[in-house]
Amino acid sequence: MRALIFVMWLLHFLPLPILGRLGEAVGSLMFLILGKRRHIALTNLRLCMPELDEAQRRDIAHRHFRAYARSIFERSILWWAPEERVRSLIRVEPAVPQAEMEAGPTILLCPHFVCLDVAGVAARVIPVCSMYVPQKNESFDKLLRHGRERYGPVRLVTRKEGIKPILRALRDGLPYFMLPDMDFGEKDAEFVPFFGIPAATLTAMGRIAATTGAKVIPVIATYLPNYQGWRVVFYPSWENYPGEDMIAATRRMNAFIEDRVREAPEQYFWTHKRFKTRPPGEPSLY
Repeated sequence: MRALIFVMWLLHFLPLPILGRLGEAVGSLMFLILGKRRHIALTNLRLCMPELDEAQRRDIAHRHFRAYARSIFERSILWWAPEERVRSLIRVEPAVPQAEMEAGPTILLCPHFVCLDVAGVAARVIPVCSMYVPQKNESFDKLLRHGRERYGPVRLVTRKEGIKPILRALRDGLPYFMLPDMDFGEKDAEFVPFFGIPAATLTAMGRIAATTGAKVIPVIATYLPNYQGWRVVFYPSWENYPGEDMIAATRRMNAFIEDRVREAPEQYFWTHKRFKTRPPGEPSLY
């Protein structure tokens, strides 16, 4: 692992266009040899985008593998390049809503696009709170923590700690960087449509917002064209959220993510088993 980390460190010296193309080449190879992950991606795309033909879905899946591998290679820049270089490669639109983030409890909704780590960097104008999954390998765990902590104070919370540290962080004025669009099982989740398919979806965002009065500000990071860097969009905070109905609030979140996925489908995380947990009596989709 230390040898791999050393190679990753060397990569950050490369110009971004070379690094990006290198990552995409590796992604094309991954698409060919990682049959299980390719199957998951194509299954997700068949479920979510039935209006496309198989060739179109396969093209999106191939481009996703390229985009995902590219994001891994480009993390070397996020982890080790001078901060001035990193910031120069990020185009924020319209601007980081720092005053709004400082004005009261804030949830930064960041769906699983491949460049989500860049969104985290862009948001780091003030201390934040984020969920963290400890890694079994000590060297890799140390590296990931370094990547999260190098841009300023961050309060990392593990899933085992539950919701209380998150509520405490919001009360302390730390925006919570939230990624709730994965299948974590039935606990604290409801089956809410995602692209029309019932998906086990955490209702935590609506419940946290209701408990703390937090505003929700979505943030999405995608690639700029021609290997120029990354585009990070902070959307207006949601009005009248979450309301009385937590399931409706969760559906609102999924609908927003669907719209963003359609804008850059190859950059969404299709290799995750988003529909792994099924309603009682329904067979596996994978």
